[in-house]
Amino acid sequence: MVTMIDDAPSLIVITGPTAIGKTNVAIELAKIYKTEIISCDSRQFYKELVIGVARPSPEELATIRHHMIGFLPVTESYNAYRFENDVLDLCKKLFQKSARTIMVGGSGLYMHAVTHGIDDLPDPAPELRQELKERMQSEGIEALGAQLKSLDPSYYQTVDIKNPKRLLRALEVCLTTGLPYSGFRRGHPVQRPFRTIKIGLMSDRKKLYERVNMRVDMMMENGLLDEVQSLYEYQSLNALNTVGYKELFLYLDGFCTLSDAVEKIRTNTRRYAKRQLTWLAKDPGIQWFDPENLEAVKEYINQRLNVRV
Repeated sequence: MVTMIDDAPSLIVITGPTAIGKTNVAIELAKIYKTEIISCDSRQFYKELVIGVARPSPEELATIRHHMIGFLPVTESYNAYRFENDVLDLCKKLFQKSARTIMVGGSGLYMHAVTHGIDDLPDPAPELRQELKERMQSEGIEALGAQLKSLDPSYYQTVDIKNPKRLLRALEVCLTTGLPYSGFRRGHPVQRPFRTIKIGLMSDRKKLYERVNMRVDMMMENGLLDEVQSLYEYQSLNALNTVGYKELFLYLDGFCTLSDAVEKIRTNTRRYAKRQLTWLAKDPGIQWFDPENLEAVKEYINQRLNVRV
């Protein structure tokens, strides 16, 4: 029996690389604190994506109520700013039922949007986004970098100009608004009406990569290829530009064998896990635990919950 001294609303965030076991830990904690779970996995938002995004099983979804899963069609665009506002509205409702709410997922930008806030950036016209992508292919990333330097020299000095997503996003905002992208970026986190407790799950790399390989094999056994085939007409959409789907689209288009595609999924998933860890390592507020040491996780959370802030 857990005795709560501090009843201030608390958002317990469970994060970590893909395949580390976040869902299991989140469900166990939700049982302990008698609360519900918010998904912070940007690909589990889509109705059509099930096997390839490791959506919680029907049994797991029946055990604990989950939110922000399967509520969007793959044809609809969604971003971290919308997620921030949707989750903040959801938290208001959930905190009326319980002082504890759990958010779980490995999408670092979306987690950051909820815990620290994200800039209210305008969405570009689809034709502008397409034009910039075509220019990147024809002129190269250096040409777009030079344009960003002229439009927003301040941001140009700080951005990784070899990162095409960040470069394109900054140019989209500059060209859409006529204003520097840097002017839309906040320099400090916003205050939230709840306390945040961040739990990171991580094991040694060898064990993590073994878990990744096992998950990929299980996805294939559970029908991932059939799921990808059913989404073939949507393969150009951003939602399908996802590890596990894009490799099998290459197989369906005849560019590789099935065994090669599966091996690419394993490799790209391991690389994705590494990128997730790199992003999360920048957050000093995350306390890291082995996913198999649930007792240590509970002890840390209880210590935090018993401290008045």
